[in-house]
Amino acid sequence: MATRSVATVFGGSGFIGRYVVKRLAQAGHVVRVAGRDTERARLLGPMGMVGQIVPLFTSLTERGTIERAVAGADMVVNLVGILAERRAGDFQRIQAEGPALIGSAAAAAGVGRIVHLSAIGADPAARSLYARSKGQGEQALHAACPIATILRPSVAFGPEDQFFNRFASLAMFSPVMPVIAGATRLQPVYVGDVADAVMAGLSRNDAAGRIYELGGPEIRSFRGWLAFILEQTRRRRWLLEVPMWLAHWQAQVLERLPGRLLTRDQLLMLMHDNVVAEGAATLRDLGIVATPADLVVPSYLARFRPGGGHRELYAV
Repeated sequence: MATRSVATVFGGSGFIGRYVVKRLAQAGHVVRVAGRDTERARLLGPMGMVGQIVPLFTSLTERGTIERAVAGADMVVNLVGILAERRAGDFQRIQAEGPALIGSAAAAAGVGRIVHLSAIGADPAARSLYARSKGQGEQALHAACPIATILRPSVAFGPEDQFFNRFASLAMFSPVMPVIAGATRLQPVYVGDVADAVMAGLSRNDAAGRIYELGGPEIRSFRGWLAFILEQTRRRRWLLEVPMWLAHWQAQVLERLPGRLLTRDQLLMLMHDNVVAEGAATLRDLGIVATPADLVVPSYLARFRPGGGHRELYAV
């Protein structure tokens, strides 16, 4: 291999993490996949050579496990994030305090490169606990490790995503597609582009200490993206606008159920556009051309079409 440097990836077995780990392995790095679920991390083994991808139990609330994960590493990537709390305080522990611990441990270990995945809308003063904890995590990380590169993606899409797939699945069974905050604008970004941005952040000297906002080439309203999903799945459904007062009542009920399909904190986030800010450094500044959704999404939403998309194989 070209190099035997060590890369530690926190959250490497997640949706975006799998793409990052694959690229790091292809580049020849030994990859430590740091997380709580080591069995899930072992499934990434075939992405590299024997012994190249190493699962390592790590908890972002336990300093000792973080220090062990970064010891001897040449680069560190933090991809850990949650959309809803299982226990009160999870946002603070995982998305605010976790990056601080990683940054201080990486700095103490002399790690030369660190990339942290945040989110568009991260703001220490935000009303949303999610956005607030993301903003606090950025601040704490840069305070501990000023060389860290921070990436703020919009909603990430790809074959395993929880955005296009979730609503396409709903359209299979429901005659109605609920629309909450339908005018809110979203700028989905391809997961492969996010992974490429991580690699660029690890390799480019000019990326150290900077913040980049990652979005795709197209901006649509939430309602517009739902219409796009219906178009790609060949389904005709009624897009029903849900008043915010009713959405809040639903969220109060749903956030008590397993899976937490909708929370009041998520409603706060839906009230704000999720697009790249004017003047922000972007994918282009990292040398990456953003991938359009219509080049990727139709291929994996075809299974949600009537007949599972198989009818089209025999169309004349």
